[in-house]
Amino acid sequence: MLTLGVVSDVHFGPEARFDGKLRKLTARSPELLEGVVGELRDRHRVDLLVNLGDCIEDESPAADAERYRACLQVLEQGGMERVHVAGNHDRIHLGDADLRQAWGMPAAGPLYRSFDRGGHHLVVLATHETKDVEVTIDDAQLDWLAADLARHEAPTVVLMHHSAADQDLRGNRWFSRAPHLCLVKQRRRLRAILAAHGRTILVVNGHLHWNHLDVIDGIPYLTLQSLCENLDEDAPGRPAAAHAVIRLQDRRFAVHVEGAEPWRFQWEHR
Repeated sequence: MLTLGVVSDVHFGPEARFDGKLRKLTARSPELLEGVVGELRDRHRVDLLVNLGDCIEDESPAADAERYRACLQVLEQGGMERVHVAGNHDRIHLGDADLRQAWGMPAAGPLYRSFDRGGHHLVVLATHETKDVEVTIDDAQLDWLAADLARHEAPTVVLMHHSAADQDLRGNRWFSRAPHLCLVKQRRRLRAILAAHGRTILVVNGHLHWNHLDVIDGIPYLTLQSLCENLDEDAPGRPAAAHAVIRLQDRRFAVHVEGAEPWRFQWEHR
């Protein structure tokens, strides 16, 4: 069995308002993350700690670099192996080389990659958001993905920041009027590659600041709520404190989303 602990949209940084209301409880992000990391380490004993991106609320190159390091330092406190996904806020002032070096990788190279753990294949994708325009995944990365999956028959989990599902966005505070800023433009081609593989069992993303599940071509697409999302309408606020524990077994997996809005599901696969 392989156990993943997952957090998303931590947003270390300045206060963030949307439509004039306090929507992200960024001031509480460090303490929330410390609590979740301790929980994943001590109670759930996860094998792999996954950060789905947006460690920071972007402000400036210097502030972003400092806060990104601070966020990663908290994640490191758990002593667990860590996997990082690049979020749109992470990439505004930090370049690909900056992020790779912060992750302990050589500066040169793409942000997408794959590796094997516990009898499973894990794929990390790197979506790109052009601010206020669109979210994309490049053709070269999709070609790489198809070739990578063709070489691996193990049950595969895909980790990404933006959504590859055609979500019904009614009621979403952030994106009900802006699907182009949360759904990957090339998502149909991406989903076709995953479906053709036949062994992709789960796709996990963040970004949308809610918990959501879609099943497309027999593949569950899970969106995880932001750690610091304010579940109240305005200040002083009530944090979602969302995080997920995913337990992967030979022919099934179970997802437990914890925090202020807990839910769970189990999936059988061949």
